[in-house]
Amino acid sequence: MPTKKSPRKGSLQFWPRKRVNKFLPSVNWNAISNGKGLKGFIAYKAGMVSAYVKDNTEHSMTKGKNIAIPATIIECPPIKIFSVRFYKDGKVMKDVLAENLDKELKKKVKLPKRKKGKIQEIKPETYDDISIIAYSIVKNSGIKKKPDLTEIGLVGNVGDNLNFVKENLNKEISVLDIFEKNQLVDVRGLTKGKGLQGPVKRFGITLKSHKSEKGRRRPGSLGPWHPARVTFRAPQAGQLGMFTRIVYNNKIIDMGKAEDKKGLKGIKNFGDIKTDYIIVSGSVQGPSKRQLLITAPLRQTKKQFKKNYELRELR
Repeated sequence: MPTKKSPRKGSLQFWPRKRVNKFLPSVNWNAISNGKGLKGFIAYKAGMVSAYVKDNTEHSMTKGKNIAIPATIIECPPIKIFSVRFYKDGKVMKDVLAENLDKELKKKVKLPKRKKGKIQEIKPETYDDISIIAYSIVKNSGIKKKPDLTEIGLVGNVGDNLNFVKENLNKEISVLDIFEKNQLVDVRGLTKGKGLQGPVKRFGITLKSHKSEKGRRRPGSLGPWHPARVTFRAPQAGQLGMFTRIVYNNKIIDMGKAEDKKGLKGIKNFGDIKTDYIIVSGSVQGPSKRQLLITAPLRQTKKQFKKNYELRELR
């Protein structure tokens, strides 16, 4: 008889398993070194489709053939700069608000009465790093009215970043200016919330025998007598979903403006795409209308990067 093995159920990497405090996750922007202007963009999940594409990948078994792959449509309304954040030795030294902000921001955040200087007057050599606080003009998409705010890193040195901020103040920044077709991106966001769930669904433990006492869908033991305590490693019922997760290296198979593309209307639980969009291969976490943060790839892989799909049709 082979040795019976029972690996532990549920990863200890994700702890504590509780709902997050905010929809858009924080990102270590210093770890992401590539990008075009901005290192990320605020977007909203629309839904999944079957994408019929022509496979142009080198050495692929289906090269030159039309294949069907799962894909996700993500709407990307334009974003604007809310404020500029200046760092020195890894600490936030100053936040400077942009001028002529949208009225919808008053519903989301409490705007200060006094402004701390002007962005045009700041000297770049005083600081080590610059990032922006951006907000999405989500009212253009029809999903909701209140914009989402988050910090987004910039590519380049402090002088170039400050020039980028000055050029784009009070201007709408499009996702078409940040990402390119056939590029890899990481998608950060929250999973679907499932509320209170038992240990079988939450951790994947095996059901006990039908003759067992005190329930089948529970662990056989919560731990030994000594040490006489229940550790956090014991699988128990609790919150499932609404966790921050990252899907690495999604391939952008198509992007553009909604008016130039067919098949972007009547999406289930979402409606019509009205602004810019991107279509990535594979699935993305969360329900439709969930806020997402699309970033440049942290560590792109050759396997995903070499894929080359030419979109033919959406179904």
